[in-house]
Amino acid sequence: MLIPLGKYAAEHETAADTLRRMAVRGDFKTARKIGRNWFIDNREESPLFQSSPDTRVAYGFKTVVSLFSGCGGMDLGFTGGFNFLGTDYPETGLEIIWSNEINSSACQTYRLNIGDHIINDDIGNVLHQLPSAADVVIGGFPCQDISINGKMLGINGKRSNLYTYIIKTVETVRPKVFVAENVGGLLLKHNSLFLDKILNDFNSLGYEINYHRYNAADYGVPQTRDRVFIVGTQKGLPAFSPPPPVLNEPVTAREAIGDLETRRRDDRFSHIWSLANVSGEQGNRKLLADRPGYTIRAECHGNIHFHYSLPRRISMREAARIQSFPDTFIFPCKLRETERQIGNAVPPVLAWHVAQAVLKIQPGK
Repeated sequence: MLIPLGKYAAEHETAADTLRRMAVRGDFKTARKIGRNWFIDNREESPLFQSSPDTRVAYGFKTVVSLFSGCGGMDLGFTGGFNFLGTDYPETGLEIIWSNEINSSACQTYRLNIGDHIINDDIGNVLHQLPSAADVVIGGFPCQDISINGKMLGINGKRSNLYTYIIKTVETVRPKVFVAENVGGLLLKHNSLFLDKILNDFNSLGYEINYHRYNAADYGVPQTRDRVFIVGTQKGLPAFSPPPPVLNEPVTAREAIGDLETRRRDDRFSHIWSLANVSGEQGNRKLLADRPGYTIRAECHGNIHFHYSLPRRISMREAARIQSFPDTFIFPCKLRETERQIGNAVPPVLAWHVAQAVLKIQPGK
């Protein structure tokens, strides 16, 4: 008998948003969309649990709280279930139960692609709404004061203390693991005092701390993007081990976006681009076809990189590809806001590999 997707999700103790994405992908044999709602035969076994009698127990970790969620790049990586450039990144078994983002446009994109659970407000206003417990806390705290492409104010910047909200969240929900992401510039010498303070504050929580610098290109992201992930694990659990690089040769810009060269502008596919001329300050570089793309920035003010062969800047869909977003990820906003969301995001493919390493932090592993 066909039943509403929400009822099916409740019976299987699974997030409706996760099952809705699976239904759209065709993972269910009996799923039908009637009007605006999905229905599934209540006798069909959920694909999430077909490989094991209880996948949730096998994974060990289940629930995730997400801070500074943006449009959902890190959240997509931690939940999985997408395809990028022909490679599948399977569902991880993790479920985002609470997320927060201050930018309303980013929340619009998040709701379309990840789920309706995101809270659109300043993080300081909603800490009292946190769940009492979660297995994992994740968050890419804002980096403008640390980035070499930003103001480089470091510990004196107005936004440099936003990482403290990750600390407050960890204190509240006491996860088994937390993951905090920031720019590679955090490890530069002039940021040493700030790094020391962050690490000391995280250490004060009583967690084992690991921090590691990643080049996204080593993990299948067609972009030379350096990022630092700080991972804290509860004492008594196995230590976190950073995932090793998966590629000897990086994915090039041509491999990532070459098929879009002859495609016309397409608003619905976000294949739109800035018409800004060469700038005296930034955005003058062309991509190199046989190398990964340059770091996609959030605040490039329309001056995003030029295409490697075409007389235009790269489109938002091309930028999303360089950030490793699947083509099924929808950006409903206008060009400038989409540009900002893509540039601020954690590459989903990189986040997926970090999530795989997190899932190994279990007793007995």
